[in-house]
Amino acid sequence: MNTAALREQIQLAHQHEDRTGQLIRQLEQQLPHLHPTIRLPAQDAQGVLARFVGAYIDHVPDLLDAANAVAREAGIESQIKPVLKIAEDYFLHPPKIMEGHVGLDSLLDEAYLAHRLVEEVNDLYIRHFAQQLIPLDTTTANLIAHQLIGEQFANELDAVVHHSVDNMLSDESFALESVEQYRAALASPSTTDAWRRWPCLSQQLGVELGL
Repeated sequence: MNTAALREQIQLAHQHEDRTGQLIRQLEQQLPHLHPTIRLPAQDAQGVLARFVGAYIDHVPDLLDAANAVAREAGIESQIKPVLKIAEDYFLHPPKIMEGHVGLDSLLDEAYLAHRLVEEVNDLYIRHFAQQLIPLDTTTANLIAHQLIGEQFANELDAVVHHSVDNMLSDESFALESVEQYRAALASPSTTDAWRRWPCLSQQLGVELGL
């Protein structure tokens, strides 16, 4: 994983935002049209939303590093890593559909793909281990990002995610002896206690959904 390159690209996007204020202007235009389930504080709603987008993007390198590390411990790095590389490559080599997108606006789309990929792999882990791959709850944050990106394009990104996971991971990937050993380790109380320290990403950033 070349997450150092991702971190550099994210830093450059933040610098671009500091110079241009492009994202904050876009969010100002979106605020009146956000889905009513997205709950923001009464004061500084635009600032809270901008910080949400920034942190959502900033989490991606740590997310990919953590997912890869846990998959390596589980003995299925060879199955998981190609999926994570898709998210990494999406940052480093954006497809043509991203032409014209710059700064944090562009990276929000790419971050959504990365978060959704890990969310789908998490679902597989829950099915096989009754435990997530990594204990960061991004479900609500992903729904909020989906709204900010826009229904049509976000659905296209979701289709990329499903195609990638379906083609690279199967039930057989979780039937290895090393996976069985890892499954036993998951029952450790220390593992459970460590995972409790990870908060829900959206709550941490002050943005929630009222469903």
